[in-house]
Amino acid sequence: MLPLRMLGLLMLCSFLLCDADSTCPTERNPLVLDPPEIIEEYGKSVLVNCSTTFEKHDGMYWRAGNQSFDTKKNEGVVSKLVELSDWNLKFECKVKLNDSLECSKELKVTVYKNPEVLLFVKHTDAAAEETQYDLQCDVSNVAPVQNLNVRWYKNNKNIRNDSFKSTTETPENKSFVLVVNISRIENVAPLRCEAQLDFGPDGPQLPVISQTLNISSYYAPEFNTKNETDEIVVYKGENITLTCEAEGNPAPVIHWSGDGLNIPEDSNNLTITRINASSNYTCTASNYLGNITKQIRVHVIQRSTEAPIAMPIPNAPTPRAERCPLTLTPSEIVVRFGDPVSINCRTSATDAAGIGWEATVGGTGFQLKSTNLTWEVEKLEEWDFDASCYITLKNETQCSLHPNITLYQTPDTVSVSALDHGPMLEDTQTQLKCNIHNVAPVQKLEVKWYRDNETVSTQSFNDFKVTPVNVSSTMTFTPLRGHNGSIFRCKAELHLGPKGPEVLPTVTSAPYTAVVHYKPLIKGCPSSYTTAEHKFSLDMLHCETDGNPPSMVQWYYKGELVNSSKHLTRNDSGTYTAVAENVLGRSSASVYITVEYKPSFTCNDRYVLEVNEKLQTCEPEGLPPPTVIWFKEGKMMASPLHWTKHDSGEYLLKADNTHGTAEHKLYVNVLYAPEFKEENKTKMVILGENATLDCSAEGNPLPEVQWKYTAAVNVIKSTVGRQKIITVTGATSTNAGVYICVATNKFGNVTRSVTLVMQGKTNQIPSVVIWGLLIILAILIIFILLVFYRKHQGKHGQYNFIPDKGSDIPMTPAGETT
Repeated sequence: MLPLRMLGLLMLCSFLLCDADSTCPTERNPLVLDPPEIIEEYGKSVLVNCSTTFEKHDGMYWRAGNQSFDTKKNEGVVSKLVELSDWNLKFECKVKLNDSLECSKELKVTVYKNPEVLLFVKHTDAAAEETQYDLQCDVSNVAPVQNLNVRWYKNNKNIRNDSFKSTTETPENKSFVLVVNISRIENVAPLRCEAQLDFGPDGPQLPVISQTLNISSYYAPEFNTKNETDEIVVYKGENITLTCEAEGNPAPVIHWSGDGLNIPEDSNNLTITRINASSNYTCTASNYLGNITKQIRVHVIQRSTEAPIAMPIPNAPTPRAERCPLTLTPSEIVVRFGDPVSINCRTSATDAAGIGWEATVGGTGFQLKSTNLTWEVEKLEEWDFDASCYITLKNETQCSLHPNITLYQTPDTVSVSALDHGPMLEDTQTQLKCNIHNVAPVQKLEVKWYRDNETVSTQSFNDFKVTPVNVSSTMTFTPLRGHNGSIFRCKAELHLGPKGPEVLPTVTSAPYTAVVHYKPLIKGCPSSYTTAEHKFSLDMLHCETDGNPPSMVQWYYKGELVNSSKHLTRNDSGTYTAVAENVLGRSSASVYITVEYKPSFTCNDRYVLEVNEKLQTCEPEGLPPPTVIWFKEGKMMASPLHWTKHDSGEYLLKADNTHGTAEHKLYVNVLYAPEFKEENKTKMVILGENATLDCSAEGNPLPEVQWKYTAAVNVIKSTVGRQKIITVTGATSTNAGVYICVATNKFGNVTRSVTLVMQGKTNQIPSVVIWGLLIILAILIIFILLVFYRKHQGKHGQYNFIPDKGSDIPMTPAGETT
């Protein structure tokens, strides 16, 4: 019969429909992942919890590819920090039912990388009324490409969407092409592309937008005025500047000719100094799509003191009469096209027959006996007009005065375009064109160019036309990388003098964003960098690249391309080179990277040393170099420089640096040559008695001890512990002599001698008795001396003598003699 535990597990597996390879079907899987799916950018990390509905199991654990992590028993949740540093991640959570049966659930992981987007003109084809552009949108370093959507926009309206089918999970580079036509009517159209990784409503929504290209239609030159011939009247001897304005894309080149003149330089303006005679001039505007010509006739007149009665040539300045008795109020006026105008004419002459206004619009005719007359027009809407006040005197002479009327009109439109389509190039001269439509009078026009908020150029015009014209101003400059993204604007201002409006009539163009392409420049890279092992990858280094088109930083080590997302280890210290490259060039920067790491020991567990030898092999690895502390029997001690015979034993080494600590236990066995504790000696032996000689020595390894002596039958050798013992029984005279003990190990040998001296036998009292008698004798002598001493002490002192009455001995004082 099956054990109850196994039977229960089989029933549980049957209930869960476990398959042959020990996994659980999704519909009844007892594992729950939170979050159930990861959609995150490469290089990030996400904490995932795995829980189970099983109350009892043999453990839960995570598995990544072929690697399994620690199994946790008696717990309902296991967590895993998922490091998104690889493009092919396979994670699954497992729960063990027994040693051979388990359920698992795979974690769905999507690692993405947002792209870099570049839009540029691949090809153009100009026709009569429209220009065809082939635009290419490069989407680089994007993953996964199957989630990529590319959207095209024209005039901020979505005109097309592109996608790509692939199963590749690693970053790829893709290109998309759009063919678009720009008509003459559209003139300029902004286009851009956007790239976005679409992961559905729950995923990140992060579109990457390209720069905007303002593309325009190419067409042959056209003059700004429809007249094939212009008429200009000037006074003899004056200077004059002729202007020839033409539109076209590319911008047309202007060439002048006339009356045998050879004008070497091409320019919109032709200046003639001190003109003396009427002449005809021809200007030619040309680009690669065609050319056109027009004539300008210059009429030279003599300056006169009297005004002519006949109408002047249209657009010609009329000389002022000097002695005509008329007064105009105002004599000078600035009028906006379509506004009303009113000028009073009066005379102080007493012989005036009458005055009148002769004008192409609003004329009054001759007014008999009138001395004060006003010319009024409700809406001045004619450009080719003339007005003069004249007087007829009673002697039938006439004179007239022309008021100075400036009729102006602000431009209908002002716009900026680039003469060279596509991006500007760093350090390469380029031109921007300011197109001004329908402005008058052009000689009062001043065009100002602005880069961001700075005035960079100003241009005025010397054309004498009074009718509205289309003109353009070209600004030539050399862009720098710092100009990328700069906003260029041009402003058209009419400077109408003191009689004009207080606020200058001004029209400003829409902003034009400059796109400057330049080779990459790596900045911000340190010359050296110190990091910790397993915590740093090259793409975490703040090495920024400034280049357009944008470029990625690639890292090289010893000339080989390396994976910049790989975490560096202790073996990866060295000089790394960051390289950034685009179509315009490349730049590089070198960084010396020091990878520090916590201490570790690779020592043996046991060491054998000789006395005074230094232990050199047990040094911990670590960077910065760790500090090492030695412990023996739990007490801290200085690291032995030279080992003595007393230093053998077990040691604990602790190594420490800024990244952690490490410990290592080792046993040191110090070897040394043999040593005797006793010196050489002489031993007295009485003939016939027994004598014992012993010898022992220290050393490592333990020395071998031997006695060297003259052999005899009554000499017996024995060993007790580490001692070598010689026993002489019934000593005879032949046993006298030197007995030598020799101790030997592989580090040397030492000797110790014992000299055995024989004494003969006698009938004397045994020495013990003799010594006893001597002691008794000494005690008696000491006693006698003490008694004598006390007696001697008793005869000294002061005495009183009483004479005997019957004695004949006389008494005398002490010290006297008789």
